[in-house]
Amino acid sequence: MKKHSENKPCDAPAPAAAEAAPAPAGAGEEDVVSREIETLKDQMLRLQADFDNYRKRALRDRQDQSARAAEDLLRALLPVSDHFEMGLKTAREHGADPAVVEGFQLVLDQFQAVLRKAGLEPVPAEGQPFDPAVHEAVSHLPSETVPADAVIEQTRAGYRLGGKLLRAAQVVVSRGPEAGPETEAE
Repeated sequence: MKKHSENKPCDAPAPAAAEAAPAPAGAGEEDVVSREIETLKDQMLRLQADFDNYRKRALRDRQDQSARAAEDLLRALLPVSDHFEMGLKTAREHGADPAVVEGFQLVLDQFQAVLRKAGLEPVPAEGQPFDPAVHEAVSHLPSETVPADAVIEQTRAGYRLGGKLLRAAQVVVSRGPEAGPETEAE
């Protein structure tokens, strides 16, 4: 058995010479730390800006996709409206039962109300000056009553969606009065 010395208890910790307080950091170390903090702040701000731009771009892409889908659907429904109008006109011209004509008119009105609610706006045509940006001329006819380069008749309705032309109106355009024999001689 080993004897312990009386001056030194065996449970006592060794002197803490190695456990000195950290030395104060020098000015060089503070500059490095502050530059690192600034770099990290800059990276964080850039990441936030990139994420914000991504979020805005994703929202804009979803809105564009939704608008294109609505545009495609409305463009597909326009021939249905055209054929419904032609059928109603034909039913009136051939003396169909008034109740049937009235029923078709109610359905057409409801269908067109749904199209308007979706943002579809008709392009004005008859009596308007011919505008190649919104009208498609299918024919030119002389007219004693309608001035030259004005729309005499609309053969197919044109529409805008959100200010953008979805479909041009097909129209018959006036050439003005026919030149008579005395007008040609002058």
